[in-house]
Amino acid sequence: MLNASYEPLHVTSAKRAITLLQYGVAEVLQNSAEVVRSPSTVLPIPSVIRLRRYVRRPRVHPVPFNRRNVLRRDTFTCQYCGSADDLTLDHVMPRSRGGRHGWDNVTTACRACNQRKGNRTPDEAGMPLRTRPRAPTFGVYAHGQFAHWQPVWAQYLGGQ
Repeated sequence: MLNASYEPLHVTSAKRAITLLQYGVAEVLQNSAEVVRSPSTVLPIPSVIRLRRYVRRPRVHPVPFNRRNVLRRDTFTCQYCGSADDLTLDHVMPRSRGGRHGWDNVTTACRACNQRKGNRTPDEAGMPLRTRPRAPTFGVYAHGQFAHWQPVWAQYLGGQ
């Protein structure tokens, strides 16, 4: 579900989406190939809907920090070599040297790269990061969590 400004709000059920459409609260941007049937009606299930009126939402809506979300943010690949095998979490600035355990200091690394880096920073180990770790936005989080179900969502979530 998108806000009137095309900003992603959240993922909703097909039942809720159809209800919002029937009451005129939202409009369809994309339909899926599936339909819902009743004795008198056949309705396509919406894949992307947009609210007709802008809904204010709190600015601070952080994505929960946990292993699964770090892996999603880093697209399930090692941020040092690009491998997708035997992934672990690595502290860019080691905790033993004052590094924090949060979005800006934790990245995904394969076991081999994590052990090779050891208790050093990426610069000291000569292992540059592919992307700098940071807290993901809702769009990135939702894309990583749900886009494999609905690939068409990528065009609405990619700009987040």
